[in-house]
Amino acid sequence: MRRFCERVGRWPWEWQPLDVDEWMEDLGGPSHRRAVSTLRGYQGAVRGFMEYLTDERYPWGAICEREFGVRPVQILFEENSIAHLVEFEGRPSVRPFTREELVVFFDFCDERVRRLRRLRRKGSLAALRDSVLFKTIYAWGLRRQEAARLDVRDFSRNPAQPAFGRYGLLGVRYGKASRGGAPRRRGVLTVFDWSVEVLEQYVEEIRPIYLDFRDFTRPGRQMVNGVV
Repeated sequence: MRRFCERVGRWPWEWQPLDVDEWMEDLGGPSHRRAVSTLRGYQGAVRGFMEYLTDERYPWGAICEREFGVRPVQILFEENSIAHLVEFEGRPSVRPFTREELVVFFDFCDERVRRLRRLRRKGSLAALRDSVLFKTIYAWGLRRQEAARLDVRDFSRNPAQPAFGRYGLLGVRYGKASRGGAPRRRGVLTVFDWSVEVLEQYVEEIRPIYLDFRDFTRPGRQMVNGVV
C-alpha cells in the first residue's frame, strides 16, 4: 500500500480507478515484468484496504468528507481486476517434463545411489531418500510445501483399491491456501503401482535407519566399543 501511495502521489481519498490501472500497466511492463499472480495479489491488497476505508461501519468516509470535502471510493471492481481463470499461470517458456524426460531423471536418481554405494562414498542414504521424494512428488502431484510437510501417517487405505494397501489414499494437510486463509486439505488417490513399491521400500528400509540415527544422536547417548 505504501508503494502504491508513493506511485500515485496522492492520499487514498483522492485515488481513482485509473490510478490502479496505470500502476498495473507499469508493473506488468518490460521494466518490471511482475508475474500475473503477483499483480493479482497487489490488487487484492488495494481492494481490501479500500473496502476497509469505505465501509460504513467505520467513520473514515465521513471524516474525509468533513475534513477534505471528498469521500473515498472503491477503485477496484470486477471490470478492472485480474481474474483467476486458469490454474497454471507460469511462464510459457517453463514447461513440465515429458514422460521420457521423467524416466531419464528418475533413472539418474537411481544410478546416483548405485554409484555412491559402488564407490563406498557417503551420501548414498540421502540420495536414496531424495529419489523417493522426487518420485512421491510426481506420483501424487504435490506442491513444494505439501511435500515438505508430508508425513507417513498421511497415507491411508482406499477401499476401492485394496491392492495398494495402506498407501491407497494420501491426505494432504498443507494444501495451497486462499489468501489469508488456513491451508486447504485434500485427498489424492494413488494411481501408480510403482509408487506404492517406492514408498514401501522407504518406510521399511530407509526411514528406520534415519530414526535409529536420530535416536543415537540424542543428548546423553554415547557409543562405547561400538554399542550405544
